[in-house]
Amino acid sequence: MKLEQRKDLLGLRELSKEEIESIIDTAVPMKDIIKRDIKKVPTLRGKALITVFYENSTRTRTSFEIAGKYLSADTVNLGVSSSSVQKGESLRDTIKTLEVMGFDLMVMRHAMSGTPHYVSKNTNIRIINAGDGANEHPTQALLDMYTIKEKKGTLEGLKVAIIGDILHSRVARSNIYGLSKFGCEIRVVAPSTLMPKEVEKLGVKPYYSLDEALEGVDVVNILRLQKERQQQALFPTLDEYASLYIINEDKLSRAKEDVLVLHPGPMNRGIEISSRIADSTQALINEQVTNGVAVRMALLFLMMGGSRNEIAN
Repeated sequence: MKLEQRKDLLGLRELSKEEIESIIDTAVPMKDIIKRDIKKVPTLRGKALITVFYENSTRTRTSFEIAGKYLSADTVNLGVSSSSVQKGESLRDTIKTLEVMGFDLMVMRHAMSGTPHYVSKNTNIRIINAGDGANEHPTQALLDMYTIKEKKGTLEGLKVAIIGDILHSRVARSNIYGLSKFGCEIRVVAPSTLMPKEVEKLGVKPYYSLDEALEGVDVVNILRLQKERQQQALFPTLDEYASLYIINEDKLSRAKEDVLVLHPGPMNRGIEISSRIADSTQALINEQVTNGVAVRMALLFLMMGGSRNEIAN
């Protein structure tokens, strides 16, 4: 199946390798548009996009909005905190209201896993999941994969270490689902309290020693440590976590010399990653943000029926 034939993008678990490759390939000319002096093509003129975020976001929401504008779609952000949701309106009623306004595509983030799936069954609007609970964050994984392929030339058979709060991370899950389709060896690294039970069933190998996990890897993907969960005493202190799991020069020396360092942001410097590594040429954190716009442009293009001839104009 081609992505264009799907109504929604709810996760990478359901996408084929070919669909992922199509998205990544389409993002290449989109990145060229971003580099232009005039960042505007008429590809999606007459289409309407709305972002609906029930959780805070800077990178994902903003990148979808600017992606839509670069492609000439009419782009609207629903401020949930100032909407009728605050008056008690149900999610279903909110979605139906937006549907009759004529939106073609909705980008949704919600704290509850499965919410975009529920919405997709109750609306004709096309849905892109921008993160649902601890389930998936497909567009973050797609931009991570695009970044890796851009630098490595391939996604096939790489050794990738994903480090941090695996238990609660939707970014980790989407990366696992996506990278596994390319035969990558995926190592997940975390304290035992932040490692899901039976994680091996996802086709990954769990590590509790960072030194062992980093040996010979091609890519290190560092997850944000969710400080708000420290109240649940999932590890003794932030300092102790940093002493065992921070990515610094000493730890990274165990990886391959040309290792790539990724982070979805926002970073907790001095806890997840040292400033020296965050600001090094090995780290692609800022480039991930640019690539995120390109990937989201590609998705909007594929899902809202743009013309390939218009990309080059």
